[in-house]
Amino acid sequence: MQFKENELVLGTIIERYKRFLLDFKLDKNFKEYKSKDVLTAHLANTGSMKTCWEPDWKVLMTHSDDPKRKLKFSAQMISNGDSWIMVNTGLTNKIVQEGLELGKFKELKDYEYFKSEVKIGKSRIDFLLSNKEIDKKDLQLEDASFKYNFVEVKNVTLKIGEQAQFPDAVSTRGQKHLEELMALKEQGHEATMLYIISREDVKSFNVSDIDKEYKRLLIKAKEVGVQILAYQLSLNENEIAIAKKLKVVL
Repeated sequence: MQFKENELVLGTIIERYKRFLLDFKLDKNFKEYKSKDVLTAHLANTGSMKTCWEPDWKVLMTHSDDPKRKLKFSAQMISNGDSWIMVNTGLTNKIVQEGLELGKFKELKDYEYFKSEVKIGKSRIDFLLSNKEIDKKDLQLEDASFKYNFVEVKNVTLKIGEQAQFPDAVSTRGQKHLEELMALKEQGHEATMLYIISREDVKSFNVSDIDKEYKRLLIKAKEVGVQILAYQLSLNENEIAIAKKLKVVL
């Protein structure tokens, strides 16, 4: 995934607050904005963002001239000096979709077709992979000629030592997703929990101790056959892409 160069702006963080707001100063003048001005960017991230930001870290943003937008800047990545960290969680599934189209996930290459945001019962699965073309309105879950793999995706930014860990806060929603994947596996389908590691300064993935119930469920999910994958991104000021598989340590 590439950014549009004319939209990119580099700044220095002052403070993150109210979950979705980030105050910053531009590193140089941009359009009508001056580098001395304190500006506010939208930050599309509901997590705690532990280990993802500190005052004076660099932030890469996109800018929009859309008159309907209250905040013209959107934070995309933050740098700690060692790695860029993708903090816009709205990009995660777009990058996964691109990775599926390019065959970047070797464990998922056997499925020729996929759909995103497929409704299953009262929930939505991030991606449904299949060996045959999928009709969202009429999934043939009982048809043995269809081979399905239900894939749930999580963006991982928490760094503990040399490990990327998830979650960075208690996640009842994440717990529900694991329970749904286990139920699908019990019904005879393949199920995958895919963690996207959105920083380059880590070497493996582990479940964190922040949410004890999530940890219990993830270990149980692995035991019942849910596939647990962690893939790391490569990130720079122009492009974000799937780079390599990381070891999962549970």
